[in-house]
Amino acid sequence: MNKLAVNLKVNGRDYDLSVASNKTLLEVLRDQLDLPDTKYGCGTGECGACTVLIDGKVINSCLTLAAAADGKAITTAIGLEKDGQLHPVQEAFVEETAVQCGYCIPGMVIKTVGLLEQSPDPSEAEIRHWLEGNICRCTGYEKIVAAVKSASKKMTNAGVKAVG
Repeated sequence: MNKLAVNLKVNGRDYDLSVASNKTLLEVLRDQLDLPDTKYGCGTGECGACTVLIDGKVINSCLTLAAAADGKAITTAIGLEKDGQLHPVQEAFVEETAVQCGYCIPGMVIKTVGLLEQSPDPSEAEIRHWLEGNICRCTGYEKIVAAVKSASKKMTNAGVKAVG
């Protein structure tokens, strides 16, 4: 298989990698960089478990070739934490007990960050629409929606932006 030199800035850290041209970003994050928070669910972009930010934009890492992310900043759920402090979205998910098995939560958290960057005070309909591409088999989504609302309020009150 053809190998490519790729530079990825993942969660603030630079990585110079040699990757097969057919490897997805998800495969590189999990297998080469050993970042377990980005999950493999469906491999077809349907479940949202692999959601990450690339240059602040929400993407499914299972549908993105690693080479396409060359030179870009990638943020996974782990990378949202700063100096041991959870991101307000992460805090809200914990406080609202929106976590059961936890498999989908990293993708849900990243998707929420993307939503709140675009719409700091979303309606419940916006929240539900935005999260349609993220599947959770454990919950009825009520606590997840509550966590998004809580994060929105928390960030608005603190004057905090979702990304950055």
